Amino acid sequence: MSRPLDPRIAPSDALARALAGIGPLDETAMAATAARLDRLTKPPGSLGRLEDLAIRLAGITGRPDATVGRRAIVVAAADHGVARRGVSAYPAEVTAQMVANFVAGGAAINVLAAAVGASVTVVDAGVAGPIPSKPSASSSGASGSQAPT
Repeated sequence: MSRPLDPRIAPSDALARALAGIGPLDETAMAATAARLDRLTKPPGSLGRLEDLAIRLAGITGRPDATVGRRAIVVAAADHGVARRGVSAYPAEVTAQMVANFVAGGAAINVLAAAVGASVTVVDAGVAGPIPSKPSASSSGASGSQAPT
């Protein structure tokens, strides 16, 4: 269980102390979790990155049956400029509408979050258009970005 940082400690000192308190991954817990995942009725490794995350969580917590007390999903939304090149299935204006839907709780990610008891944080990481409702977090105010070359 993490504790709130003491406001009297300089952030760099608090970070140094936190980092010093991190030990190596528990290889035994990781091996036990990997073995358990391979015994499930599924092809070994078929859950991809999810299996990697479960194994790493076991290593961090030292528990093969590690659980996550608080679940959170972060949705970062931005326009990347590709729509201006005519190669996107949707115009850039759709991004702001989608973000508004995430914030209002009406998107598929909200349903998935509710199913697992997770909170949803929406980050405006550079949406080009105005967002009808306020996201949970906002970036530095960049409006879109350039299309990749």
